[in-house]
Amino acid sequence: MTSKIKRNTYLFLIRRAFNTKTGRKIILDQFDKRAYKAIVEKGLEDNLREVQMKKYQWIKALVRQGLKNYEKGYISYHIIERLLEVLGFNNFFRDTLTDAGKVKEAFRKKYNTKPPLFITISPTQVCNLRCKGCYAASSPETGATIPFDILDRILDENHNIFGSRFVVVSGGEPLMYKSQGKTIFDIFEKYNDTFFIFYTNGTLITKEVAEKLTKTGNAFPQISVEGFEKETDERRGKGVFQRTLDAMKNLREAGMPFVISVTGTRRNIDTLLSDEFYDFWFEEQGATYMWQFQLMPIGRGKEVFDLMPSPEERVKLYRKWEELLERGYPIADFWNSGVLSNGCIAYGRESGGYFYIDWNGNIMPCVFIPYYINNVYDLYKQGKTIADALFSDFFKKGREWQKKYGYACPKKAENWLMPCSIRDHYKYFRENILPENAKGEDKFAEEAKSSKEYYEKLVEYDKKLKELTQPIWEKEYKKNS
Repeated sequence: MTSKIKRNTYLFLIRRAFNTKTGRKIILDQFDKRAYKAIVEKGLEDNLREVQMKKYQWIKALVRQGLKNYEKGYISYHIIERLLEVLGFNNFFRDTLTDAGKVKEAFRKKYNTKPPLFITISPTQVCNLRCKGCYAASSPETGATIPFDILDRILDENHNIFGSRFVVVSGGEPLMYKSQGKTIFDIFEKYNDTFFIFYTNGTLITKEVAEKLTKTGNAFPQISVEGFEKETDERRGKGVFQRTLDAMKNLREAGMPFVISVTGTRRNIDTLLSDEFYDFWFEEQGATYMWQFQLMPIGRGKEVFDLMPSPEERVKLYRKWEELLERGYPIADFWNSGVLSNGCIAYGRESGGYFYIDWNGNIMPCVFIPYYINNVYDLYKQGKTIADALFSDFFKKGREWQKKYGYACPKKAENWLMPCSIRDHYKYFRENILPENAKGEDKFAEEAKSSKEYYEKLVEYDKKLKELTQPIWEKEYKKNS
């Protein structure tokens, strides 16, 4: 009871302060001071200084960009309230103030480990676009879909076994999900204490959809682009760029924040290294933050292996990310920003980690690791839950590698500029993590297991990347701490 009173008191005070410009400035100043003390000063007890500084810069940039968009009228006050309630208190406030904390503690006692922070799930493979190199190899005509009752059960277990109040929805196109008379909004509405982010191409976000998202208030769209019009239309189809701009306009008018998601390739690398790209999406379009993913040869991506940015280009993107953080742009690169998460978050890692469930119910360590041992339908037939998948040899070996690589002792981390087990350490992944009986998510993943050329290319990539990034890690992270 005391915890609930304390929580409601904090909410009341923040809401009151948020209603005035002076109040918002006070909140921002206090946040900066508290964040620096909590992240940098206290963080130095366990981690490298430069790692903690990057985390501080990122969260500071995120809060400032969000407030900037709020003052421009792009984010409604209703959304701010929902963010405070759903994201702030249910995910990042003390566990003792939430019911989720009791569930997490019960999990820890039962399994002798903490649960993952979230799951990523692709409820449908169906999509209205056919993007080159899509890891989902999606199509509008065919595609597997998880029945609603199974999807609901998965979300219930995430909520009541892991104590998680955070879910990432991928695809396919989540807004095309339909099953048993339900849509993805039925999930958003049922789990209204959970924060959802969903990846979308944006073309289906009409004014009505934008208003519905604002009313729901707990599901934030991450809109995929490739650069400007030329790059986006080249990969996603003619006219898609303009349709995404229309979607963003609808979201701004509805007061719904949105995020930019961009896939880095050799074709758009020059755009991603330009200031104009970030100024356009943040200043002109009002994005709240940006996710960057570098194309991996998965799905049809195997056929466009050469599109993956080279090690040299990846380092250039890393340096650009550092520069943009200094400028106050909240950007996270799934590979280059490994320091923000203390390395790899796959394999259901405790405290900040996740795992992935695809449209066929296959349970994989990560969206970019297309191999599995367990399947949701099989587990349910055996009377088990998604928690059981965490303790397969595949997942356990992945977590053992994470710990040895630095998660268990951050001050001795090997190199979080190379955080990914499959992309940055492919030889080790094949020899020590991937079990012989692991199945490929699709035929391309199966072919990769037996392809000598695929193996040699990734091993050579890793060798070169280490030559380029290890000196940066040693000099700029380890020696500065």
